[in-house]
Amino acid sequence: MSGKVLMAMSGGIDSTMAAILLIEQGYQLEGVTFRSWDSISKACMERETGCCSVDSIFEAKSVAEKLGFNHQILDIRQLFKDTVINNFISEYLHGRTPNPCVVCNKHIKWGALIDLADKLDCQYIATGHYAQIGKENGRCFIRRGFDVSKDQSYFLWQLSQENLQRTIFPLGNYTKLQVRQMAAERGYVKLSQKRESQEICFVPNNNYRDFLRENSEDYLCVTSGDFISTDGRILGQHKGFPNYTIGQRKGLQIALGQPMYVTKIDAKKNTVTLGTKDDLMSTTIYVSDYNLMKLSKISEPIKAQVRIRYRSQGGLATIEPDGNRLKITFDSPIDSVTPGQSAVFYQDDDLLGGGIIN
Repeated sequence: MSGKVLMAMSGGIDSTMAAILLIEQGYQLEGVTFRSWDSISKACMERETGCCSVDSIFEAKSVAEKLGFNHQILDIRQLFKDTVINNFISEYLHGRTPNPCVVCNKHIKWGALIDLADKLDCQYIATGHYAQIGKENGRCFIRRGFDVSKDQSYFLWQLSQENLQRTIFPLGNYTKLQVRQMAAERGYVKLSQKRESQEICFVPNNNYRDFLRENSEDYLCVTSGDFISTDGRILGQHKGFPNYTIGQRKGLQIALGQPMYVTKIDAKKNTVTLGTKDDLMSTTIYVSDYNLMKLSKISEPIKAQVRIRYRSQGGLATIEPDGNRLKITFDSPIDSVTPGQSAVFYQDDDLLGGGIIN
């Protein structure tokens, strides 16, 4: 293989091993690491995540130098704030629960990455994602990564055909254990043992409420309101609707004699509805702002496996057009459908598309 590739480097094992594999396959590499968000939190620095750890940025640069290709640090803090951070804050203030990784992939990891690739005359871009790319009937689409436990296809549903045509996922056919072993065999023993974080990279201690408090004046203006029952009765007072998410049971600080869950958040009315586990179950949902990959359009009902959270297998459902939205009807009720999150559609391992739950 040959060609020039812009490699997104985080300083971690995945992007490092991806770069090594590309070099071994004969590609010419250019490296880039994004400086996307600054946090003065000690906890954030300790978590070794690429976007907020200065150490990780320079680890990426060191790896590139060792492997013999050019590397640059791209300051995209303003773009990251204008897209990912502002969306994150806005969604919570509208009573929804956002998925910042999906937004980041579209606007940052592929938006800014494609722009830089063009400037550097790179034919391809590459990342350390655990996913694969398939091609069929003239269309490119995401396939699940071989390592089911690390598969990141769920977060990639917004990528365009142009994005996919220029993307390489070197790790798509490997398990995480294999990647660690390959890195150790090539002399990167310390890196192969580096711990990972499953948290949102810019939210210290995984506490989004503290992040909103420190970064949004509008959040500070949100007042307490009513906890209500599914039939509208006032049950007590909540501490501001952005502090709750669908399906939440712990931390409600209200005693009602039985386990109760957040089933609905109404930002306009400043109410949080509480109900039983059964009240969390849904059969029909709608998604907007959808993007199709393997399919060019959905003009009649189709069957697919629909995931409504990253760590959920979802359920078998019928997808059909509904104006500028898609209507999804599950064969069996599914719990804790959360507005703002992504519904992603699969047939076997192939990603058909996805949309935002509303």
